[in-house]
Amino acid sequence: MPSSVAPAYTLEQTGSGSLHIHLQGDWTLNSPVPALDELAQALNSAIATLVVNGAELGKWDTRLLLFLQQVTALAHEHSLTLEEKALPAGALRLLRLSRQADGKGPGSHGEQGPFLHRVGTRALALYKSAAGMATFTGEIVLEILRLFTGKSPFRMRDFLYFIQACGVESLPIVTLIAVLVGVILSFVGAVQLQMFGAEIYIANLVGLGMVLEMGALMSGIIIAGRIGAAYAAQLGTMQTNEEIDALRTMGISPTGFLVLPRLFALALMMPLLCVYADVMGILGGAFIGYTVLDLSLSEFLNQAIKSVNLYHCFQGVAKSAVFGVLIGFAGCLRGMECGRSAMAVGEATTSAVVTSIVFIVISDSILTIIFNVL
Repeated sequence: MPSSVAPAYTLEQTGSGSLHIHLQGDWTLNSPVPALDELAQALNSAIATLVVNGAELGKWDTRLLLFLQQVTALAHEHSLTLEEKALPAGALRLLRLSRQADGKGPGSHGEQGPFLHRVGTRALALYKSAAGMATFTGEIVLEILRLFTGKSPFRMRDFLYFIQACGVESLPIVTLIAVLVGVILSFVGAVQLQMFGAEIYIANLVGLGMVLEMGALMSGIIIAGRIGAAYAAQLGTMQTNEEIDALRTMGISPTGFLVLPRLFALALMMPLLCVYADVMGILGGAFIGYTVLDLSLSEFLNQAIKSVNLYHCFQGVAKSAVFGVLIGFAGCLRGMECGRSAMAVGEATTSAVVTSIVFIVISDSILTIIFNVL
């Protein structure tokens, strides 16, 4: 076997403000690492760019990556632009992954950089997020149009499965939360209304509170945590396993095959869950009225029915339908945007829940204002 050549580098400064680092020899763990003292001493105010040239490079392993990381840190310390030239493709990929992990790529200021840099970075990230959201919305609209023409890969079997997952399997947790919300509303109202001998109006408070707001809101938040997170985790795992790429390769639209069944199932089941939560909440309030306030069950229910009309019910159901669409949209969006690692799946799941709750609160405020104006 031929003997290895000791690793070394030579420096060449050009008139354009660039300092070229020519790598030579075999950069392996069996060889000593050349010191950076010569490179550090060669840096001056006239140099703006460091160019690492691997044209004369021999064998390499982790030793080369460690040296390149040191060069990257030196360039970052002196605010220099770093360029790689003729380096092995594998080394560049590993170096890129390392820079992404520690957030210290060439010219990067990180989270502690100048204020304007951080503002610009956040603004670009926000723009990219808004553009991705708009693109995803357009894909869904186009896929719905394809569904009407019979060209979408939408499968009824998947749709029925997600109806079961969103609806029937969500009933226990929705029942528990809705009953407890009704109980809390009854106790909160009882503290004040008992002072005036108006305990009967607890039924009005619970009925209107559940039908107008709490039924839709609480069921929406529950479904965001249970179903929205599940959608993001499922699609994110498929993204990690390259299953979505495989669908595209086979000419199958991931939006029609994966997103539409989930979105439609949630949009259909959320109003039904809202009505169910309203009923459970009123029954929870009636239980407190019967056991604590000495109100008969029939008296409580009659008073609640008198205080609620069809328009109130329409408001709650309409809100829940919007919440269902937004939760499905957020969960599928974050899942489709997921990276290709286990950590990315966790981040996508968390982001899906947060995005869903933000959408719910904002849309609830807007719809409340619209309904009050109407």
